[in-house]
Amino acid sequence: MYVLPVVLLLAGACSPKTVSFNSRPEPPGLLTAGADTLITTSDTTGTPSLVAKRVTMTKEQERAAKAKEKAAQRKPKKKKNVFLGEPIKKGYTKSGPKGKRQVIEVFYYLKNFQQPNPFAPARYYFNPRKRKIFKASAELDPAADKVLHGPYKKMQGGKVIETGYFSLGTRHLRWERFTGDNVLISKIHYDLGFPRDANITYYDASRKQVKEIVPYLNGELEGDYARYLENGKREWEGQFENGKRVGEWVNYWGFRSTKDRRHYVYQYGESGFDPELKEPVLVKEYNRNGVLIYEKDKLDNRGQPDKSRPGSQ
Repeated sequence: MYVLPVVLLLAGACSPKTVSFNSRPEPPGLLTAGADTLITTSDTTGTPSLVAKRVTMTKEQERAAKAKEKAAQRKPKKKKNVFLGEPIKKGYTKSGPKGKRQVIEVFYYLKNFQQPNPFAPARYYFNPRKRKIFKASAELDPAADKVLHGPYKKMQGGKVIETGYFSLGTRHLRWERFTGDNVLISKIHYDLGFPRDANITYYDASRKQVKEIVPYLNGELEGDYARYLENGKREWEGQFENGKRVGEWVNYWGFRSTKDRRHYVYQYGESGFDPELKEPVLVKEYNRNGVLIYEKDKLDNRGQPDKSRPGSQ
């Protein structure tokens, strides 16, 4: 009689409890019958949420963030100044009064010194101490002279009046000259100092010993001129513009065993677009030992004994 209720009670205690996923969870902090949890409301109030909060950004902010991320990933490239395979440095010079008449030259020179080709009609270098570009008349000094190599630009009053390139101290590729109104005056193409249209003559049939370099442009004399002696030494150098001699023309002694020594320096007009001087002006004269014995309006020691060497008469 009492067996059936006991059996029913045991069956209910052993039967699995059915869990519904649609059922509401019990509110935290409430102890239920048979529950063994000790969690209270105060325990869960300060705990951080494991669900990331969604941050809303405008389109402009998103683009700015992406650009910033790309910029951070992009590695800055180190700039290398190299021209025709040679490392170079940048330089500049200023001459003349400030304002519209001031001349500024921007150029590059070889980082590692190399002696220019001695047979090039004209060779150029920069002297850092004098802050000026010179045309070489002899071998350059590796300790003091900087061989021009790379782009060149000359400006006056903020306007470009000449552009070109140097290669190992010689004019190279295209050179252009302009007026202050940006009108092209001349355009000459060079190949390592030699004008592309130059008439070059030689002493030997193998064309190794240069005799004379006569520059031409469209049938007119234009550019650097040079003449050499049979021993390989320079005899004359100068420049033509618009078919006329301009600037300084230099005559050398031409000694075989010494560096090029100046003998006479003549001055022609500054521009080939002005009337050419009938007779050039002698501005300097040197003796055979390289000593200046005459300079126009400054000194005149011609005819006096040469005392540059001991025992000389």
